[in-house]
Amino acid sequence: MTGWTRYEGVAVLLPEENIDTDRLIPARFMSAPRSEGYGKFLLHDARVSPEGNPQPHPLNDTEATILVAGRNFGCGSSREAAVYALVDFGVRAVLAPSFGDIFAGNAVNNGLLPGVVDEDGFSELCDHLAGPRRVSIDLETMAVRFGGRDARLSLDPVWLTKIMRGWDDIDLTAQYRSELAAFGERRRAENQWAWPMTR
Repeated sequence: MTGWTRYEGVAVLLPEENIDTDRLIPARFMSAPRSEGYGKFLLHDARVSPEGNPQPHPLNDTEATILVAGRNFGCGSSREAAVYALVDFGVRAVLAPSFGDIFAGNAVNNGLLPGVVDEDGFSELCDHLAGPRRVSIDLETMAVRFGGRDARLSLDPVWLTKIMRGWDDIDLTAQYRSELAAFGERRRAENQWAWPMTR
């Protein structure tokens, strides 16, 4: 993954609350191999009619890379495929007042920003997004900028580091190689009985 500190893109508003992972990618599509791309399945039942035709939907009308959604986005089951669908569609950030915990962790590990926007700023941002509009995100100042205004952004500090540096959990753990090696040596010296004998 590539880390980033500033990003600007077209944002669209999905004003509903509790958009769950089953809506983000219905389970019937999850047998498809990821190599084929999951973007076409994103919010499929809202974007595509039962006959297979596009329906009116903000994501069908513009090349949005930022979603602004209601609280508790990504609730429901823990399927990581919901994040794959967003990332494969081209979404770089989702901004909402709150997120499902497991979804947010999966998002960060796949380079997708789950940015929590404070309530006042969120209300102003929603008003700004009467239609698709350009929005910028600055992770150094933790601000979302739109229409000459700023909204405060928050994110767990460890998650922020991972997004800015393009790390997943393995990359993060690898930063502690020397400490882990030192612990292993100390453990072996202090508890020799716990290790198998060698000849």
